[in-house]
Amino acid sequence: MYTPKFSKPRVLSVSQLNFYIKSIIENDPKLRTVFVEGEISNLSDRYSSGHIYFSLKDQKAVISAVIFAGNARRLVFAPKNGMKIICRGRVSLYEPSGRYQIIIEDMQPQGVGALALAFEQLKQRLAAKGLFDNRYKKRIPRFPRRIGVITSPSGAAVQDIKNVLTRRYPDIKIIICPVLVQGETAPPQMIDAIKKLNAYSLCDVIIIGRGGGSMEDLWAFNSEELAYAIFQSKIPVISAVGHETDFTICDFVSDLRAPTPSAAAELAVPDLNEVKQSLINTNRRLQALGKVMGEREKNCLLNQSARIKYDINTRLLGSYENRLHTKSAQLKAASQNILSRYDRRLLEIKSKLEASDPQKLLSRGLAVIQKDGEAVKSKNELKENDRVIIHFADGDVSAVITGD
Repeated sequence: MYTPKFSKPRVLSVSQLNFYIKSIIENDPKLRTVFVEGEISNLSDRYSSGHIYFSLKDQKAVISAVIFAGNARRLVFAPKNGMKIICRGRVSLYEPSGRYQIIIEDMQPQGVGALALAFEQLKQRLAAKGLFDNRYKKRIPRFPRRIGVITSPSGAAVQDIKNVLTRRYPDIKIIICPVLVQGETAPPQMIDAIKKLNAYSLCDVIIIGRGGGSMEDLWAFNSEELAYAIFQSKIPVISAVGHETDFTICDFVSDLRAPTPSAAAELAVPDLNEVKQSLINTNRRLQALGKVMGEREKNCLLNQSARIKYDINTRLLGSYENRLHTKSAQLKAASQNILSRYDRRLLEIKSKLEASDPQKLLSRGLAVIQKDGEAVKSKNELKENDRVIIHFADGDVSAVITGD
């Protein structure tokens, strides 16, 4: 009877098993580069190393995932729980726990571009911090003396801005700050230009912008650091990025957004010819208004003058009447006093006249002797043979003086 002989089995440690499985997985060409879609869960990005750990799941399964710091820093958006993504990476096995995982090298949000998502995330974050609030918007001066322009020195935007500014406001001083407007080094250059214009008070208004382009071309104007530089600028900033339909973070944080660089120049300075014509029209309207108001004031003054004269005359007449009544009463009283005195005087005179009336004297037995028509007052006025007339109360008699 044949009895088979069995070799003794090889016993592996857990570490050896995990290492072996890991080598199989990592040496499989199909697993070195895989594209996987799923939903982020159990996200943990609070490690000081900068690595991001999470789970990637669908309705039936889940796999661990990690994106190491170097690749994580290149992400333009922030991963969130519940976000659906498409990632590129390689499958590996984490030996200590024997758990297989996908090491992600790049990932994109599913259904929306990474730049669009990053834009919305940054926009929401800055809006929550108040950087877009109207209460912080600075007023653009009506008649600026100097305009600072931050843009590419070789682009069409700088020439458009210069042409519009000099046409509308010939005496304006333009300070060109040449910078890159695309690429990773563009935001630091634009930030430095804003800080220098503020530090030395070089202008009254800043225009920052460039011509149109794709979202990638305009991405420098979505820099968070640039947004804070614009927000902290003491000089008002006009954003002029791309075309009318293009929007960047720079547009939201600036004090005023212009749809194009040319429009920014129009918003920065008034049209001097329009200002002059407006002043002429205003002067004409003021002159016409002045005439109307002058006539109105003249009529008003005439009416007031008539009322004042009437009031004065009425008051004066009343005053004169009162004074006349007073004086009349005083004169009446004075005349009555005078008449009373005269009456008393007449009575006295009358009494005296009556007392000295010759007729009355004669009636009391006295007589009046006249010589040559004159009353004889003394016997010495008579001499012998003088003819005299003797007046009595009841008649006259003639007589001749015969002796002493």
